Amino acid sequence: MTLATDFDPMKGKMLQILDKTGKVINKKLEPKLSKQDLLKIYKLMALARRADDKRLKMQRTGRMGTFAESKGQEAAQVPVVMQLTKKDWLVPSFRELPAQITFGLPIENDYLYYMGNEKGMQQIPKDLNMAPISVPVGTQTLHAVGIAWAEKLKKTKNVTVCYFGDGGTSEGDFHEAMNFAGVFKTPVVFICQNNQYAISVPREKQTASKTIAQKAIGYGMEGIQVDGNDPLAMYVAGKYAIEKARKGGGSTLIEAYTYRLANHTTADDATKYRTEKEVKEWEKKDPILRWTTYLKAKKAITDKFIKETDEWVEQEVARATKAAEETPKISIDDIFDYTYETTPQYLEEQKQEVKKYYPE
Repeated sequence: MTLATDFDPMKGKMLQILDKTGKVINKKLEPKLSKQDLLKIYKLMALARRADDKRLKMQRTGRMGTFAESKGQEAAQVPVVMQLTKKDWLVPSFRELPAQITFGLPIENDYLYYMGNEKGMQQIPKDLNMAPISVPVGTQTLHAVGIAWAEKLKKTKNVTVCYFGDGGTSEGDFHEAMNFAGVFKTPVVFICQNNQYAISVPREKQTASKTIAQKAIGYGMEGIQVDGNDPLAMYVAGKYAIEKARKGGGSTLIEAYTYRLANHTTADDATKYRTEKEVKEWEKKDPILRWTTYLKAKKAITDKFIKETDEWVEQEVARATKAAEETPKISIDDIFDYTYETTPQYLEEQKQEVKKYYPE
């Protein structure tokens, strides 16, 4: 028996350790995390939430472009990614700020990217095996499988964690990636953040399968549906899938059953397709509130620590904001010279034409 067979999605079983109030309902599976790790999860989720809130303020005041908020999905990312090593790979989509922060990407890199400065993703720290943010839906799943296949050919034990949304499972790239991963047993952990909507399309109108996790079965791999707002459940599922991949056991599909508390992007108005009542119900399951309740019950967190964390978060977000806004803007030359080692004549001519209209 494995974790995946114990929580068979075909039998309607979902992995959950904490209920929506933060109370332990599955003592047997509760991981024995150190106090340091318990508080690390809290700090990283709090930092991600505040960094996301700051992005929204910057966008609304014309200092940043459109982006996809991650509010409410912190537990689906932080407890998993914190288990990766520097040699492992993270392949995000466009809603993985918490995962990026946990993996070690400076917040200002994310800010720069959405401010229209490609240096944010061009200059990922060299010691960080992270693919750039992927806006096209589902395409990064193929990249993740390719990376994992390369690591397997090199006979390493490095694992690739790939994130995407429920909408991504309707794309052909997702199915190609799953098929290849199943056949070649690549060390990939696929994590679908099922936040109930692909923009405005509800999950039940995207696929006829009862769960997304069960899609794994057709590709010869295990699938687990997990309460994506439960940090403990996501930690346990992530640990299982990562260790299995590292030992040569192949890929796993984790469906993190969660909810997008914000709009799809800052250009969206979610009130057009979902009710306030629905959102309020999910706000009661907020992963940060849930985690705080759990930590207080274990006497692992104090009001003093919460206050100190709030102060640290404010300082870190302020530092990142300052760093991003003080970074020189990209020039017209950067835009045209970025693709080729030697700029072709036709692009050089276009660049000079643009400069007539936008003198620097």
